[in-house]
Amino acid sequence: MRLLLALLLTVLLPSVAFAHTGVGETAGFVYGFQHPIGGIDHVLAMIAVGVFAYVLGGKALWLVPLSFIAMMIAGFALGASQLDLPFVELGIALSSVVIGAAAAMGRPMPVAAAMGLVGIFAILHGHAHGAEMPETAGGFVYAAGFVAATALLHLTGILATSGVAALVGRHGRPAARFAGAAFALAGVGVLAGWL
Repeated sequence: MRLLLALLLTVLLPSVAFAHTGVGETAGFVYGFQHPIGGIDHVLAMIAVGVFAYVLGGKALWLVPLSFIAMMIAGFALGASQLDLPFVELGIALSSVVIGAAAAMGRPMPVAAAMGLVGIFAILHGHAHGAEMPETAGGFVYAAGFVAATALLHLTGILATSGVAALVGRHGRPAARFAGAAFALAGVGVLAGWL
């Protein structure tokens, strides 16, 4: 029950606005940590990665989230270098739709393909973090903040899905797939402006 409450708080507490600079502390680890949890578009996508990793299971349980983090760091470098990428915000909003839908389908997928799927979206998330990094922030410390927040959101997705699956017993796999569908639907809500 505590796990479900923690998940609910993780989802409900962030601002419903996209994660952008200009509010609160503008430097260092804390600001980096706040950036991904400050926008529902980032929160949904990063928890959906954890749900997707859980649905795939096996090595994907840790390789999929790690690939997201690695590619997010690469995207951060592009954004911090002021290299423009098209459709970054749209891609970020679509990420929970696509990743959640992949989890909802529950079809076996090669781990490398799953890593590539989340990696594409991770580049966009990382680009947003880099492009919106305050000039006063130290890049490494700021990056450590958003990497830590991202890892916690992935872990939240994995643990919450695992907890729900354990509670419902033999219906755990369908429940995990349902969670993926819920994140996809929430992503549609972000795209439509409902969330």
